[in-house]
Amino acid sequence: MTNVAVIGSQWGDEGKGKVVDWLSERADVVVRFQGGHNAGHTLVIDGVTYKLSLLPSGVVRGKPSIIGNGVVIDPWALFDEIERIKALGVTITPEVLRIAENAVLILPLHGNLDRAREAAAGDARIGTTGRGIGPAYEDKVARRAIRVCDLADPDILRFKVDRLLTHHNALLRGLGEPELEAESLMTALLEMAPRLLPFASPVWRDLDAARRAGRKILFEGAQGALLDVDHGTYPFVTSSNTVAASAASGSGVGPCAVGYVLGITKAYTTRVGAGPFPTELHDDIGRRLGERGHEFGTVTGRPRRCGWFDAVLVRQTVQVCGIRGIALTKLDVLDGLETLKVCVGYRLNGTTIDYLPASMKAQQAVEPIYETLEGWQESTHGARSWADLPATAVKYIRRVEELIGAPVALLSTSPEREDTILVQDPFLG
Repeated sequence: MTNVAVIGSQWGDEGKGKVVDWLSERADVVVRFQGGHNAGHTLVIDGVTYKLSLLPSGVVRGKPSIIGNGVVIDPWALFDEIERIKALGVTITPEVLRIAENAVLILPLHGNLDRAREAAAGDARIGTTGRGIGPAYEDKVARRAIRVCDLADPDILRFKVDRLLTHHNALLRGLGEPELEAESLMTALLEMAPRLLPFASPVWRDLDAARRAGRKILFEGAQGALLDVDHGTYPFVTSSNTVAASAASGSGVGPCAVGYVLGITKAYTTRVGAGPFPTELHDDIGRRLGERGHEFGTVTGRPRRCGWFDAVLVRQTVQVCGIRGIALTKLDVLDGLETLKVCVGYRLNGTTIDYLPASMKAQQAVEPIYETLEGWQESTHGARSWADLPATAVKYIRRVEELIGAPVALLSTSPEREDTILVQDPFLG
């Protein structure tokens, strides 16, 4: 048996929720290791839909679940989510959920700053969710953040709040926004402390004990590798590391403990918000993909931009993240198209290249080089074996595998968890 890290291989929204739920039933522990409540997973279990943002997917099955140190936590949003899940019949206690005591908190001031900066940027805005994730990570890196463990010591908390507001009030003055008072923030945090602290734990020890006991750990990533702050389409990225290596640093385990890396990969490409998108479609096919794929953000409700499958980008993710196999999702959205296109390279200033360059200008300028494949008219929706798939659909899958340099380990053919074709069990390596 091995542990498994699940990451998105594109710009997020690849269908991780269903796949993570499918894997979490087989796992012993589920860990979220980066991001915040800007991410969203949708799970459908026995006809009940669960929309999760901060909570690891394992909680809906009562599996021991961990929010790692790489996550930034809005405690008010967290308890709102816990209450929503409770209304669906799932009670979350400290016996089920553990939170890294060294995880950074998102405060109301972070969301206010996030939205104020986006508004001030006008047409140059990045397209954040406005939930304070970026400003919270900035405070973490600048060593002025408030962490979960700080809530246990009012003296330390007051010292850190004063230090934090020295910085933030200067920013707010520059943006023409009202300044904040320490007392109101202290009151809010001290009221939150007795609710949040029972969940706090040195989760690195919990995970080490689980690993030594031979328990299967599922590391659940949020968003997608192309939104990674280092390896993504910078500056149109998130504020955390979304690549597979972050599973180790964001949860407190050594890199060898991560094990099998599974890349969730949509059979076409989508993106939310601003930024380069070489294969984006602005025609009827793009609209058809969006409508058939129900391409709206779980968290924001924003419509997603849609385009053809970009094998160049996914191959790049496979190489950067060490992906051993992919879970291919939403193949059925392509049903009924006479021809399909796959991007196999880029043209940049008259030169053919096989990767997306780091330069912001070059990323905007690349032109896709397409290979055209035959489509299929039969339905793949709900298929549970290769024999149920049209021959041309299988041919499309095989060509995708060749182009990205990784095999399909799982094939998802609908939002229902049982509509999954297993080729290789990631937990068996």
